[in-house]
Amino acid sequence: MPRTAGSSSDGTEDSDFSADLEHTEVSESAHRRSSTRLTRASLRLSQSSQAAAAVAASVFSSGRRVTRSQQGATNTTAKRYPLRQSRSSGSDTEANVDLKQGADRDETPPRTPTGNAPSSESDIEVSSPSNDLEDERLAKELSLKEAAAHDLSHRPKRRRFHESYNFNMKCPTPGCNSLGHLTGRHERHFSISGCPLYHNLSADECKGKASTRDKQAEERTLSHRQDENRHSTRNQAPSDRQLRYKEKVTELRRKRNSGLNKEQKEKYMEHRQSHGTSREPLLENITSDYDLELFRKAQARASDDLEKLRLAGQVSEGSNMIKTIVFGRYELDTWYHSPYPEEYARLGRLYMCEFCLKYMKSQTILRRHMAKCVWKHPPGDEIYRKGNISVFEVDGKKNKIYCQNLCLLAKLFLDHKTLYYDVEPFLFYVMTEADNTGCHLVGYFSKEKNSFLNYNVSCILTMPQYMRQGYGKMLIDFSYLLSKVEEKVGSPERPLSDLGLISYRSYWKEVLLRYLNNFQGKEISIKEISQETAVNPVDIVSTLQSLQMLKYWKGKHLVLKRQDLIDDWKAKETKRGNSKTIDPTALKWTPPKGT
Repeated sequence: MPRTAGSSSDGTEDSDFSADLEHTEVSESAHRRSSTRLTRASLRLSQSSQAAAAVAASVFSSGRRVTRSQQGATNTTAKRYPLRQSRSSGSDTEANVDLKQGADRDETPPRTPTGNAPSSESDIEVSSPSNDLEDERLAKELSLKEAAAHDLSHRPKRRRFHESYNFNMKCPTPGCNSLGHLTGRHERHFSISGCPLYHNLSADECKGKASTRDKQAEERTLSHRQDENRHSTRNQAPSDRQLRYKEKVTELRRKRNSGLNKEQKEKYMEHRQSHGTSREPLLENITSDYDLELFRKAQARASDDLEKLRLAGQVSEGSNMIKTIVFGRYELDTWYHSPYPEEYARLGRLYMCEFCLKYMKSQTILRRHMAKCVWKHPPGDEIYRKGNISVFEVDGKKNKIYCQNLCLLAKLFLDHKTLYYDVEPFLFYVMTEADNTGCHLVGYFSKEKNSFLNYNVSCILTMPQYMRQGYGKMLIDFSYLLSKVEEKVGSPERPLSDLGLISYRSYWKEVLLRYLNNFQGKEISIKEISQETAVNPVDIVSTLQSLQMLKYWKGKHLVLKRQDLIDDWKAKETKRGNSKTIDPTALKWTPPKGT
């Protein structure tokens, strides 16, 4: 019998159609049973030996019908249950196998309990009068099956959402129903990163922004194709379209409001008091509309990447992920996963001593620890001090536990970091800010004791509460100061994180502009710049190219001294002041010998 009660595209059955099919099969089975009873009656009334063979042949044929009707009832059950299993498992393999086996059984002669086909009158005794009770039992079973065919309460409901969604999960944002997604491409979300309500948006607004981003992406692709037709040169000048776009962005940024008025401040304070940290702060009028739109695009892209990782099973929401850490007087939201022990990671929040970096489970344990902890600064030697800024050199071999805790802490804010426990071959330079309570961790960088490629930085981190205050450039400048003392040319270990690449590009640009501003000669050498600044020549060339200051003309490479960039740098230096700079005279350090 071919498969007629099929499954729909989403793994569900058409219940009414399958019920009608079962009703038809039941009617056919009842008709066959009545014909079987008539044939058995004719067998009992016949006494003639001459008609015995003909009657036996008739009974043999009717007995075959009985077996097929019984077998058809069995096949009906076998065809129905595997289909229910295919609805949950998404596979029709079992149903096809059972149907094929049922068809094979229909083509073979009926079997006796011994496994042989009936070949004599002794085998025909299966249809004796004692089987009337068996027929009545079969009739009752068929009637029960016919009644149960119309009762569809046992069938599962049709699923309406993506089968990867776990309906026991819900968005942690208060008042959110988990519908919609920040990207505008998904029907549901289960995390703050994809919650429209947390970002002060609605699901429809997210869909509208997604369609706008798609149109802009198509226009950008079309313009790139047009630019590809231009003659490609080694140092190609910007196209007219790129120049117009740059002017447009400059104009948009110039038009932004200088500050918030009184009504806007009241609105922002009311939003913050009513929602606290359960909602994103209002971002309108803080920066230009262009920069705000760029930030929204970055948020949507990051949320889409997280959703892809979740669907692939690489990210599980809320399991073994530390959300926040209490560090000194700050409570910091983490960015990435760090391999803390499972008993600590599953808590979601860790409490840390900001001096010895020991991690604890509760505020009570931290309070007891702080009452007994004698540390007020990192271990190791203090090699730099100017004002309240100090730098300590910590040997990973001598202070292994402290360095391991420092690496675990750094992994919460770094994506590419892979060093956690093997800290012995490294030196750690920890920058602190001192007050009357102790030396508070600002950031650190690590370097190999013996680097074959002359890397002067293996890993670098500025703590989130000290970011965008100039401490990152101070750490980079200090690493190059150590390279100058060692009389080496240094470079950071690759790959750099996104924030690390931005910081290093900014530092290299500042070093080159300062050098060119003080340079009075007519010919300049990349090697001389490298020896004086301790920056790798490859990094110098890449920075000059990004600033469009390196040209190739008449078989020679020329370095253009762009006065407009130098003037901008001077204005920023005057505005910034000299508060966040490294003083080489405050360094008290000799290069360590190979260990």
